[in-house]
Amino acid sequence: MIPESLARLVEETRGQRRAEWAGREVWLANEAWGQLAVSLQGAQVLHYLPAPEAASAAGAAPAGDPAANDMLSDGWLWVTPTPQALPGAIRGGIPLCWPWFADENTADESTDRSGPMHGPARKAPWRLDAVDEHEEGVELHLSPEERLHGQLVPRAVIQANARRLHVELITEHVGETPVKITGALHSYLAVADAFACRVEGLTGATYLDKLADFAERDQQGELGVRGALDRIYRSNAELCLDDGTRRLRIARQGSDSAVVWHPGEAPPGDTSIEAARHFLCVESANTRLDPVWLVPGAQHLLGTTLSREESATP
Repeated sequence: MIPESLARLVEETRGQRRAEWAGREVWLANEAWGQLAVSLQGAQVLHYLPAPEAASAAGAAPAGDPAANDMLSDGWLWVTPTPQALPGAIRGGIPLCWPWFADENTADESTDRSGPMHGPARKAPWRLDAVDEHEEGVELHLSPEERLHGQLVPRAVIQANARRLHVELITEHVGETPVKITGALHSYLAVADAFACRVEGLTGATYLDKLADFAERDQQGELGVRGALDRIYRSNAELCLDDGTRRLRIARQGSDSAVVWHPGEAPPGDTSIEAARHFLCVESANTRLDPVWLVPGAQHLLGTTLSREESATP
């Protein structure tokens, strides 16, 4: 579910190209396997839509499955219809939160801790280093145009085909002293109605409730979304988002924290209450529950994989 102006750019694309949207350079693909849009501000995936025919041929779902067709109609990601002007960040898609999550600047405790919310990566310009085409899809490699940290170097890998979208945020330590990092792939998933959603796979997991001063609680039953929500779950389980019309599988790599967030009836200033009802954030993250210590020469991979749940065979 993306703004009409961006959807039009994607639809007008044949193959691959670069274009400008909302003052940013974006990379677009509209091919036999499906559609992809990536902003070079923040290496941020804005749109992913597998082609129904390609998805069916790949065995993802029966061609006549109504739920599958609904899911494929608007894309799997949500982007605000009123994005901020530069140098602000775009709300939606999959922002990269690096090298810290939220306002917890843990990346270098010896320096100023007043950095931007979610770190500098999501607003920084990134370069497209390589586009590898495969028979079934595409793989992008991106890196920041400028150094974002004294000892750490990030890079992003985005893989898209008719079956799944996979995003990796890889951090390499090129310095001389250990560094603690947090971060997230802050996925805004498109839903019919956020307050009718259920997130499966978290039953029994412990979580921190950020709306209750980080009180620690246990999840009783499956998570139903009925209003404002901001929770950090201690879990590395595969999750499933069910909004009543679609079921989306969310697998995570290098993450023992699952963040589930929705602002309820008080959305941020860059989107309306009505528009906000059509997303739910379910994030692959490293948080205060599972910060990552990197030693010189080490790497860490934080990943998320979105795929449609395959229909059961009758």
